[in-house]
Amino acid sequence: MKILLVGEYSNVHWTLAEGLRTLGHEVTVVSDGDHWKGYQRDIDLRRRSLRPFDTLRYLFDLRRLWPRLKGYDVVQLINPVFLDLRGERILPYYERLRRENGRMFLGSFGIDKPWVEEGLKAETFRYSDFYLFGQRRLTAETYAMEADWFRGEKGRLFDFVAQDCDGIVAGLYENYVCCQPKYSEKLHFIPFPIDLSKATPRSVPHDLRAGDGPISFFIGIQRSRSAYKGTDIMLRALEKLKAKYPDRVCIVKAESVPFEQYCQMMDESQVLLDQLYSYTPAMNALLAMSKGIVVVGGGEEEHYRLLGESELRPIVNVQPTEESVAEEIERQIIMQPGNLDRLSRESVEYVRRHHHHVRVAQRYIEIWQT
Repeated sequence: MKILLVGEYSNVHWTLAEGLRTLGHEVTVVSDGDHWKGYQRDIDLRRRSLRPFDTLRYLFDLRRLWPRLKGYDVVQLINPVFLDLRGERILPYYERLRRENGRMFLGSFGIDKPWVEEGLKAETFRYSDFYLFGQRRLTAETYAMEADWFRGEKGRLFDFVAQDCDGIVAGLYENYVCCQPKYSEKLHFIPFPIDLSKATPRSVPHDLRAGDGPISFFIGIQRSRSAYKGTDIMLRALEKLKAKYPDRVCIVKAESVPFEQYCQMMDESQVLLDQLYSYTPAMNALLAMSKGIVVVGGGEEEHYRLLGESELRPIVNVQPTEESVAEEIERQIIMQPGNLDRLSRESVEYVRRHHHHVRVAQRYIEIWQT
């Protein structure tokens, strides 16, 4: 098959493309690299800035590129907002892709209209980006998402694309549940892909298993989104543990660094803190797990049930509070250092079972051909 993947989210499309190529398919990835993260792509679609000159150059690049994006058997969009434009300006590009190619699929891999709608209801999840223990989370990001997706052009764009496309693929438990009420007939769940050939699992050093030496806890921080992502809470919990166990806790922080540098820093750690308000591990957590790095974050039972996983429980699941993060790390890791080795081995096996990029790619092929 000839496949076009448009847009990027945390390396989902590039990793999927690698799996598809292993299966013998021709794949082109067009994206901006997920902004400053700089993920790989075949065709670069970066918008350098919002300044008038750069906007004109971006529109010129789109006009020059679009004739090359036709004749594909399948097109998958990472999100309805697959270009760095306002929602109303994206629709003509979607319509041309639809006319000049075969089947069209929409990814639901993070923030979109169903995610916002269900989050605002405060009924679907015990906690979410929008509500925490019955209280509305008032952050700049949640206000902006409500304005854009619930009342704005992004939401109207989602409605059009979701109704028009041939299928919707959800990559997280949350996205799957949020899309079910309106789109169950065309909705599919496929876990995110991870390329295990690029991950070398590491065993936990013997001294750490024995309770000696500092454990490196890694946390990635986007300065502008720390409160929304919950990394502010996780960092405070780590700092509390560092004060209590100065010889057992080492904190490694990556602040808005490119993906390659992020990976290098993560590789030097034994534990990753990620996705405080999530039920499910996303791409960064899964990449860490494939290397045997233990994840503290979202690992609720609902997501294990969706995967059909009844044995492995590799994620140190926490509730979205500073107290829960500190208590679970202390109880499951610091006070029981032998757990690190077990959780590390289970993490690798979990990714192998559910996220191997070639098997994930094969599931996409089956859905695209249905």
